[in-house]
Amino acid sequence: MAKVKLTKTELKAQTDALKRFQRFLPMLQLKKQQLQMEIAGIVAKAEAVRGKEREVRSDLNRWVGLFATDESLLAGLVKVKGVNVGSANIAGVTIPTFESIDTEVREIDPWETPAWVDSAVDAATKILSLQCERAVFDEQRRLVTIELQQTSQRVNLFEKVKIPECKEAIRKIKIAIGDEQTAAVTRGKIAKSRTPDSIGEEVA
Repeated sequence: MAKVKLTKTELKAQTDALKRFQRFLPMLQLKKQQLQMEIAGIVAKAEAVRGKEREVRSDLNRWVGLFATDESLLAGLVKVKGVNVGSANIAGVTIPTFESIDTEVREIDPWETPAWVDSAVDAATKILSLQCERAVFDEQRRLVTIELQQTSQRVNLFEKVKIPECKEAIRKIKIAIGDEQTAAVTRGKIAKSRTPDSIGEEVA
């Protein structure tokens, strides 16, 4: 804490600063709670997507035997060309939102490949889409977590540093001003006791 001037001007500055910190602190605490809730919501959504991916993979298991007959059919069957995202705002944080993916399906000869390959393309596309959606949720959580960390730091700064410092400075200044006022009164009384009238009274 920097050295505080023990003056009435500094007292006003410290009092104003304390009021400002006490006004902003509840807003920061509310934002912190909101960010924590948003992170919990993002994690829940990501887990739901992960569950959907498990379901699709489970349905895919009935083709595993067929895939084993010629694994080359599946190699690079579907690729992600791009991920389409939008944006949203959460407690002042701009985050990406998942919309869709653009895929590229390897050219295959419908006469030379088994019928289940079409189903495999659909399943692979769903899995890739879900994986990309989950990646977007991961990015959302990363961005909101950074904001939460910064907000938590500001809350701690206000609660544990700035507000206590202001209160302590105000206490010291008030004591100093009180001591100065007491000293001034004492000096006034001493000075009054030494006026010519007072001296005359003492001689008489």
